[in-house]
Amino acid sequence: MSPVTSGDPIVRVEGLTAGYADVVLLKDVSFTIDRGEVFVILGGSGSGKSTLLKHMIGLYEPMAGHVFIDGDDIVTADGEARNAILKKIGVMYQSGALFGSMTLLENVRLPLEEYTTLPPPAMDLIARMKLELVGLEAFSGHMPSEISGGMQKRAAIARAMALDPNILFLDEPSAGLDPITSAELDALIRRLAESLHITFVIVTHELASIYAIADRVIMVDKRAQGIIAEGDPRVLRDTSDNPWVRQFFRREAEATESA
Repeated sequence: MSPVTSGDPIVRVEGLTAGYADVVLLKDVSFTIDRGEVFVILGGSGSGKSTLLKHMIGLYEPMAGHVFIDGDDIVTADGEARNAILKKIGVMYQSGALFGSMTLLENVRLPLEEYTTLPPPAMDLIARMKLELVGLEAFSGHMPSEISGGMQKRAAIARAMALDPNILFLDEPSAGLDPITSAELDALIRRLAESLHITFVIVTHELASIYAIADRVIMVDKRAQGIIAEGDPRVLRDTSDNPWVRQFFRREAEATESA
């Protein structure tokens, strides 16, 4: 897989230090993400990968550093400038985070109601188009409780695309899904990336998904408090000189000394 890139990074993370209270999870992390790339952030449990994503979308303020979205720093922006940045991104949270009292159509309409002044018929049309992109046009009137977990994830992606963002951030999209449904979601992500030229930033630890969707990955580690590997996941699996990286990609248990 080769991303549709222009050589102009759409995301730049510079010197990011992140944590909670006095606990530092990530220290002085820097990397870039190209336009059109499917970029995966991975690591073991507690490594800070979801924390990194939440800093990138402006949910948390870093201890130090900057996150540039299409040239604008989400860390320092506020007011209308911050809203303008947020319109450039869409987010799908791990659970899908659909509102249970609303239909799928109403869920997908929410960003349009919040950020646009379009007339209701236009909002409905756009919401239906987004549901069609993820194969759920026939379920627009269903409640989240009436559809499967995989369909809920698809609906959440449709909602994340409502404002035609340049970047989609997905937090553990395959979590809780069976292997077949997970593979179908992976195929959808690749199709959307290639047909719409959307940049995807995805947090996951699912190896099958990583190999299926990733153009490039970074691997964060809690012991190093930062990035310990970057590149094509298959190349890292086969050639990395870091034993933990090799174990992760080969799904091997960490060696322990015998008593």
